[in-house]
Amino acid sequence: MSFELPKLPYALNALEPHIDARTMEIHHGKHHQAYVTNLNNAIANTDADKLSIEEICKNISKYPMPVRNNGGGHYNHSLFWTIMAPNAGGAPTGDLAAAIDAAFGNLETFKTQFAAAAATRFGSGWAWLLVQNGKLVISSTPNQDNPLMDVADVKGTPILGIDVWEHAYYLNYQNRRPDYVTAFWNVINWNEVANNLKKA
Repeated sequence: MSFELPKLPYALNALEPHIDARTMEIHHGKHHQAYVTNLNNAIANTDADKLSIEEICKNISKYPMPVRNNGGGHYNHSLFWTIMAPNAGGAPTGDLAAAIDAAFGNLETFKTQFAAAAATRFGSGWAWLLVQNGKLVISSTPNQDNPLMDVADVKGTPILGIDVWEHAYYLNYQNRRPDYVTAFWNVINWNEVANNLKKA
């Protein structure tokens, strides 16, 4: 069972001006495609061939580094595309808003802490909002690791993530990672994040 590159749920230019079409084209079509291709090569003729990407991530310490890097890359990006949308942003509502308030006090405090996790992740990696033991927690991971992995410092189910690899923002923002993180709030699809919370 080989993995496939998921289709984007919107046009390449749909997130402009916050995330430009050229970045989306390269990020989705080249970077994510490479993770999928390399993951399929790495798990060919192994027991991982029959598992879901979530199952692979949860037992990632059993697998060689190419599975960890490319499996993480595939899982992380598959989530990333869905939690963004055109004409999005604003504020969460309902259970998600209540959970954020319960965990962080209010939305502004959450945004400040999440932005700090993204801005201070050294080198390449991700910042996450995840569910851990029924509570919302912020963390960050190096490279293509994620909180599902048994090797993660902070484990749980990710419901929101931001890619802070330079390939995610460099064409438009160069070395201004905090500007990219600020722009990200304008494209968050809070409805999808709320769905992820329900599932988690």
